[in-house]
Amino acid sequence: MIPPLSENQHGKPTRRTFIKAGALSICALPAHAETTDPAGKPTEMPPLDYGLSFICHTAPFNSVRFWVESRTRILDERAGTWTDFYQCGACKSENTFAERDLFMRDNYDFVPIFGGDDVLVFRRPAYISERYRTVKKAADMWGTPSLKLKEAGRHEELGTWDAIARDTADAIPLVSQTEIANAETQLRAIIECPVKTMNILPEKQQYQVDTGPIAFPDLTRRDTLSIDALSLAFVAFNAPDFADFVIEQPTSVTGDNGATYQVYHYSNPLSMPAKNRLFAVHRG
Repeated sequence: MIPPLSENQHGKPTRRTFIKAGALSICALPAHAETTDPAGKPTEMPPLDYGLSFICHTAPFNSVRFWVESRTRILDERAGTWTDFYQCGACKSENTFAERDLFMRDNYDFVPIFGGDDVLVFRRPAYISERYRTVKKAADMWGTPSLKLKEAGRHEELGTWDAIARDTADAIPLVSQTEIANAETQLRAIIECPVKTMNILPEKQQYQVDTGPIAFPDLTRRDTLSIDALSLAFVAFNAPDFADFVIEQPTSVTGDNGATYQVYHYSNPLSMPAKNRLFAVHRG
């Protein structure tokens, strides 16, 4: 597993070769690892420590480092393989290392997702753009990416409302895993991310996760490169058996003059059967 990021170029990888030092994994491959190793139990993955996980590059024009914001594992049950994809934190379009005017005037959000030998880049301006999503070889961006992931050293699954409420109040970092599947295509995915917003209702002993962005996979598609089936989304759940998603996509809005425009926005929520898990990540 391993990925990278910035604005101007990319990186490359192939199979996994990583060194483990404690819980720190350092890999030089694309942004994913594809394996047929059944002993790996791909549906059981220890959560990452998202405060300490990055993708680094070594290109001489920009040795950029990106923060890993979420991980999506896609399992192909028909082929017996799985691949990890790493969505990195957003930045803005910039004139890198310029003397002045560091942000581009016609600005857009920049979000990369690394997986396999490829990188999917979202460029989100205020208007609809043909460059909104592009897929390139990772090595063509900022050189071969180096995935520097830190697995959570001490972590525990939170199986009760009391445990969830306690660790939320104690400001313990939380990580969620949401597993979804499509029986027809025999594709399965585990979407993992740090919980940024946790709602707690003590009177009724309820909780609700609301967090993102994440890399949401369209599991109905076997006809395309799997990285190209990913979209940016937010996830919410308050029970162990379903999750709701809202996906970024072209969305119609009406202006003050009554005219209709399209912009990129998170819209058209959908609900899916899911298996949700919450983990507390203890540091120190």
